[in-house]
Amino acid sequence: MDKLHELLTRRWSPVAFDPRPVEYEKMHQLFEAAKWAPSGRNAQPWRFIFATKDTSEYEVLFDLLHEGNKVWAKTAPLLVLSLAQVISTYKNRPNRLAFYETGMAVANLLLQATHMDLYVHQMSGYDDERSKEVLVIPTRYEPAAMMAIGYKGDPSQLPAEVAAREQKERTRMEISKFLVPGRCK
Repeated sequence: MDKLHELLTRRWSPVAFDPRPVEYEKMHQLFEAAKWAPSGRNAQPWRFIFATKDTSEYEVLFDLLHEGNKVWAKTAPLLVLSLAQVISTYKNRPNRLAFYETGMAVANLLLQATHMDLYVHQMSGYDDERSKEVLVIPTRYEPAAMMAIGYKGDPSQLPAEVAAREQKERTRMEISKFLVPGRCK
């Protein structure tokens, strides 16, 4: 039997980022990969708000993070907030698959990042309500996840308790815990 593709098993969410910028061409490739995710009616119900460290917008996104994430995310050269279009432009009705499809776009982005030796750490630890106001997000969209993106950094530059997260063994749940035959019990 074939093994899993190494992009799947090599993908990782570090907390130590090198501050060197992500090249524009690589950033473009990340979002090009996201563009190719499947979506109903090819609606592509995702948007990405991004900021690089050398722009004033970076501070706007960074300030939305919870304090625990600020400790390590401050060296990431690229911050991205994914948005899901929860009200479809098709018949102006709720899109119950918006977060699912946005997640597939982000998965494409993650695999492309891994392919290019970039790392992505997704976060729910940000103020999603304030982001709607500060970033002037239209009401048909909902914030999904904030992402820190960059090259692998040196964990010794982080506080010891945060750096310890880099040393933890990566584990995953056994398939039998989430694969249910027939119906949920």
